[in-house]
Formats: sequence, structure tokens, C-alpha cells
Amino acid sequence: MLELDFIIRKALEEDIKNGDHTTLSIIPPEAEGSAQLLIKDTGILAGIAVARRVYEIFDQNLEMKIFISDGEKIKPGDIAYEVMGSARSILQTERLVLNIMQRMSGIATQTSYYVQAVKGTKAVILDTRKTSPCLRLLEKMAVRIGGGSNHRAGLYDMIMIKDNHIDFAGSVEQAIDRVHRYLKEKNFDLKIEIEVRNFDELDRVLNKGGVHRIMLDNFSPDDTLRAVKLINGRYEVESSGGITLENIQHYALAGVDFISVGALTHQIHSLDMSLKKTI
Repeated sequence: MLELDFIIRKALEEDIKNGDHTTLSIIPPEAEGSAQLLIKDTGILAGIAVARRVYEIFDQNLEMKIFISDGEKIKPGDIAYEVMGSARSILQTERLVLNIMQRMSGIATQTSYYVQAVKGTKAVILDTRKTSPCLRLLEKMAVRIGGGSNHRAGLYDMIMIKDNHIDFAGSVEQAIDRVHRYLKEKNFDLKIEIEVRNFDELDRVLNKGGVHRIMLDNFSPDDTLRAVKLINGRYEVESSGGITLENIQHYALAGVDFISVGALTHQIHSLDMSLKKTI
């Protein structure tokens, strides 16, 4: 909650600074009213809980009547909620609430498509760190609302040995050894994932061991199936790279445990919605 509140306060400061002079000059301080969030797109709603917190932080006297909850399907013409109270407060928070809800709903909707595409398999859809700076909390929240799961929150909560780490270290084996020395020195207990780009690297990881999950980077579906058989349940398996809605089912059917998709958060269509004064 503290991180969410910080994001909201900084966003309000960014938008309003020393005052919304348009609203302050036109709307009397005593004016009250209400507005409804009108949906203009089809998808999954996300951001209701965040919108509520925006209103609570900006003006605790605003009241919110919710008609559609986070995670529910929406279509054009739906009314998600109504907010009532100070007209000035409603107008000053309008853009921030819309920005949050449109983007979060777009991410939740995009995620739901990928989740639906692998339904019936064991594959879990994961997001990545390809998020908007300082908005990762909201975007990863939207992924969960859409039915996906979160990968690591950042660089600090998991070891993720990627191609550049291996190249700088000199080899797969040296990278794994250095990670274990570091974790022992720091007394850290972190899961270790390693990215492999080909079967040579995969064989070297399997011979070396010392990891929890293997990421197959840019493997074809056929190569993924072959790799899953070679790993044979010894480690969790994640597919990543070049995965689209059109081919994701082939990766899921290959038997991987996870499929990470950067497009969940960085190639999305924000859902269209608007806040309209109640007549």
C-alpha cells in the first residue's frame, strides 16, 4: 500500500503541481456532483481498486459506487462505477484515474487472451520486467487481474542469469559458480534461473546443475519439446522469446511450466473509457 500511495501522490503532483487553474477558475469550491466511468471497449476491467485509492488520497469525502469489479468482462456502454462529491475533486482526478484504468484494463485484457490460449495445459503465463518505469506495481497487478502470474518483481528478488551475464562471465559454468559464491557470501536465499540459447548451453547447464529453472530463449516449438524431454522434470522450464498468440499453444503443448511474454505490458492497446458527468 505504501508503494501504491507513493505512485499516486507523485502522479497527482506531476499533473496538478500548484493547482488545476482551469477547474479552480470555473468551478465554485462548494459545487458538488457525480460522474460515471463509461466503458467504450470490450475486454477485462482492471484498476478499480487503484481508482478508489486515488479518490481516498485526493479527497476522502468522495464516494464511489462500484458496479463492475476488477477482473470482470466489460463491453461498450457498461458503467463501471459512479463517483460523487466535490466537483473540483472529480475533475482534478479525472485524467489520472482514466490513465490508470485504461492502461491496466488493456494489460489485463491482453493477458486474458494469452491465458485463454493455453487453457487446458499446465503452462502459466508470466509477465517480464518490460514495464513502464515506476509503474511496474500497477502493470503487474493488471497481469494478475487478467489471469496471469508475475515473474520476478525486479533485479533484487531472484537470480536471473541471462545471455549477457554468461558472455561476460566467460561460460555457463563460471556464471553459475559465481552466483553460488555470491549467495553464500551474502547469506541470500534466492531462486536461480538461467537462460539458454541453444542445445549446447542446455547440455552444459544440465551437466553443471545448481539452478531451479531453465529458460529456453527463442527455441522453436519443436526444439522446445525436445528440450523438455532432455530436462525430464529435473528443473522448471520456461519458454521466452518470439512467442505470440498465434504460436503460444504450441509452446504450452510442448510441456513447459511457464511462458513469459513481454507483450503483456509493453505492446498493449489501452481500453477506451471516459468519465462523464451524471445528468
